Amino acid sequence: MPRILFFTLLVVSFSASAIVIRHDVDDSKYRVQATEFPALADMPGEGHGVLIAPQWVITAAHAISWQSEIKQIMVGGIARAVERIEIHSGYKAPPQQLLQQALATWDWTLFRALLASSDDIALLKLAQPITDIPPVAIYNSNNEFGQTVKVIGKGATGNGVGGYEFSSSHRTELRRAYNTVSSADGRWFCYVFDNPADALPLEGGSGSGDSGGPVLIEAEQEWLLAGLTSWSDLQSTNRTPGRYGQVSCNVRLSHYQQWIESIISAQL
Repeated sequence: MPRILFFTLLVVSFSASAIVIRHDVDDSKYRVQATEFPALADMPGEGHGVLIAPQWVITAAHAISWQSEIKQIMVGGIARAVERIEIHSGYKAPPQQLLQQALATWDWTLFRALLASSDDIALLKLAQPITDIPPVAIYNSNNEFGQTVKVIGKGATGNGVGGYEFSSSHRTELRRAYNTVSSADGRWFCYVFDNPADALPLEGGSGSGDSGGPVLIEAEQEWLLAGLTSWSDLQSTNRTPGRYGQVSCNVRLSHYQQWIESIISAQL
């Protein structure tokens, strides 16, 4: 994939959630140590995944499809060899012509429609099981609407007033933030980065560089993996990513329960 297309997909449409923070809350309150979520996987260069079984990492398809080959990923600060990659057959990479049209006119209607119809999910099988880090259980209930989610990532950061620049680093410090699911149906659930008057104390929005990162819902005093960061709508923020009002959509894992189980069971 051409580099300009790759970057544009990340920062405009596949705006993978790192943490963009409230302008009136100190950044130190959002920063966390790796022990906050040891099952986080780092893809080469940028992008994330989550360990969901000793030998399986789940991620967004677009976080890895642009790379010609992935031989290893980092989990728990250790390089782990990748045996194979399974990308959902329903994943649709946006054609460059459609991207160029959207960039020329800033009309992203058809581009967003294509994203919404795509199955942006993939599984990576590791060459060896991971025994030193517990996998994260998947949240299989379909009642995400209205629930508080926790988002974790290392990508681009900024605040809701100024957002961030397209050229900002896509891998920074580990942060986490919270938000409220504003819609959930089919493949996706989404949330809005609200202004402080309507926001959670540590509300955050999505940035660039952490596609495939975890979106968690708490159930029975345990944070379960409900979604994967996928794409954001820049038309909601007047062409500047990370501003208040940005809508971020996440792969809804309750929708993919059967697919996940079928891939893993077939490889056992």
